[in-house]
Amino acid sequence: MSKTTLIERYVMPVALKIAGQKHVLSVRDGIILNMPFMLIGSFFLIFAYLPVPGYADMMTHLFGDVWRDKMLYPVKATYDIMALISSFGIAYRLAEKYRTLDPLTAGAMSLVAFVMTIPQSTMFTPVHGAAEVVKGVIPVSLVGSQGLFVAIVISLLSTEIYRFVTNRNLVIRMPDGVPPAVAKSFLALVPGFCVLAVVLALRLAVEASPFGDINSMIATLIGIPMHHVGGTLPGMIISVILIGILWTLGLHGDAIVLVFIQPVWLSNMAENLTAFQSGLPIPHIITQQFYDLWIAPGGTGALLGLVIFMVFRSRSAQMKQLGKIAAPAALFNISEPMVFGIPLVMNPYFFLPFILTPVLLVIVTYTSMATGLVAPPAGIALPFTTPIFISGYLATGGHISGTVLQAVNLGISLVIYYPFFRAWDKLKAKEEHASQTKESAETIAGIPNA
Repeated sequence: MSKTTLIERYVMPVALKIAGQKHVLSVRDGIILNMPFMLIGSFFLIFAYLPVPGYADMMTHLFGDVWRDKMLYPVKATYDIMALISSFGIAYRLAEKYRTLDPLTAGAMSLVAFVMTIPQSTMFTPVHGAAEVVKGVIPVSLVGSQGLFVAIVISLLSTEIYRFVTNRNLVIRMPDGVPPAVAKSFLALVPGFCVLAVVLALRLAVEASPFGDINSMIATLIGIPMHHVGGTLPGMIISVILIGILWTLGLHGDAIVLVFIQPVWLSNMAENLTAFQSGLPIPHIITQQFYDLWIAPGGTGALLGLVIFMVFRSRSAQMKQLGKIAAPAALFNISEPMVFGIPLVMNPYFFLPFILTPVLLVIVTYTSMATGLVAPPAGIALPFTTPIFISGYLATGGHISGTVLQAVNLGISLVIYYPFFRAWDKLKAKEEHASQTKESAETIAGIPNA
């Protein structure tokens, strides 16, 4: 029995059951609301860090020293409000599925509740002086990808509270003749009060703990063990597993996990560069470039292989079109269009390959470099957007072995993703065919008799 048959027989039924659950569907559909904006932002991100020799100097000469900051305006306007958009979209889609709730009210209620979970203060360190707390501001990081997990939880919670209160008729109903918009606003008063009361109690409970706020609690619980294992092979494996799990749950895995181990990687990178410049053996294997350039071709989850299949092997029109749209970003190691476009968040079909692929790439890459078959990263800082094959050659200080290993890693990702891609593509093609058949039948039925 082939691997694809095993997946279709044993994995797909369970995945279909999970994927059809209202809350899972709502999370997917709500997060997809980010996709067009993420695609737009990713193109500007590519042009901001285009890995072409002399490109940055040319842009500086033409547009001044702050050209990159201005180029990143669209990136900040799309990536940095991801949680805000999702908090509205998820609640909207869940309310749609219940049919008895007003989706617009549910989305607005969720958005307000999510904003209430965010501490309206941040640390500011002036050029000359001590750090101080600035109040009356919302940290941008917490309304972007780092706040996505909290946004998912709050949107589901607020909509369920809204449904609970409404189903028990604990609402203020206006008499007939009142404009519908006004009537709906009064209907939302009691459910909205209950939602904010529950979220307020939750926030106060977390503030009374040592964590201070919900996002800090999540980051601390995950980050403490990661600080001690950053530069080891087991630590690297644990890191990529956690990153994958967090991403599939809707939480920005890289932003949470890497913040605690990047200091170790950057320190190793600096020591490697010193040794490389002095002609000494490279002391470390695991650095920032190790992860960016060999473990994440196409972005987190090594998604370049999946994109290749979507472009060249898809029978589903949806998957083929998405592959074409996501391909430019994937070539520059930006995975968000894929993560939120398929989507991979809360998608049981791709949970296993999304986590397994980076783990195998870590083991293969580390073993190849530790045994001397492949030159380790020389400490040369390359943008993470540097395309595959070019980056492997440059990061190793001009060793073709770095490029060869990237080709091997791409092959591994193709092998792992293929059966899961085939099963998902088959499902999507079947759904499209059923939809087309239904539309055709409805069209024929609607033709009047001669």
